[in-house]
Amino acid sequence: MSTRIDRRFQALEHEGRAGLVTFTMAGDPDGPVSLELLKALPGAGADVIELGMPFTDPMADGPAIQAAGLRALKAGMTLKRTLAMVAEFRRDDDVTPLILMGYYNPIYVFGVERFIAEAKAVGVDGLIVVDLPPEEDEELCVPLNRAGLNFIRLATPTTDAARLPAVLANTSGFLYYVSIAGITGTATPDYSSVAAAVRRLKNATDLPIAVGFGVKSAESAEAIARSADAVVVGSAIVDTLRQTLDEHGRATSRSVEAVTTLVRDLATGVRRAARVKEQAR
Repeated sequence: MSTRIDRRFQALEHEGRAGLVTFTMAGDPDGPVSLELLKALPGAGADVIELGMPFTDPMADGPAIQAAGLRALKAGMTLKRTLAMVAEFRRDDDVTPLILMGYYNPIYVFGVERFIAEAKAVGVDGLIVVDLPPEEDEELCVPLNRAGLNFIRLATPTTDAARLPAVLANTSGFLYYVSIAGITGTATPDYSSVAAAVRRLKNATDLPIAVGFGVKSAESAEAIARSADAVVVGSAIVDTLRQTLDEHGRATSRSVEAVTTLVRDLATGVRRAARVKEQAR
């Protein structure tokens, strides 16, 4: 069954360019502003949206996304309200793929069957759960796939040839390649190493390869887009939002505009890579 994610990557391939995947945290800095930002992302150039599910112990995330999650939790964001936010987003946008990203604990507490049913009902397209390894696929990944949603797995620079088949086994939608070893938002990727890694992964799977971690500007997005099928940007977006907040952590009149300006710049960089590829032919 074709999903919104499948259709979006097919459209990107037809256009001859990489996609831009943006990450924001649900409820950061509060529910209404987070929803306004979510609704503005596609118009600013986001091809796929990742929406973070705030959690108290985000072990794979760097300082920027950890702080965003804490702001969201302080503002009262819950998993139930995150799903309600997706439902509101879908009132106006039935096309843009939307993925929930986070950790297993909130889903487990919510109830796996209930979560999958409600996520599907509100229009979630896929899930990234960074702390569920392939050995635990029966826990969430397999039932999610049965429901027609994509389970997106992460590969890293340390994912070797022996481990890769297990990572790919039940992955669908796309494969997320983490361009650096470590937590989000803390280093700049080596673009030649990323290109080599993407080539290696493409030899092992027909899934699109999205590359994230460390992409902070239009220039770095362009460099990644020359080899990857999509570029994922999270910490830079979250940090741009943080810089617009007042001394009490509340949104200001600049908050949404600052983020959408950055996303437009990133989208321009991604699309510039397509022109470079075309000229190189």
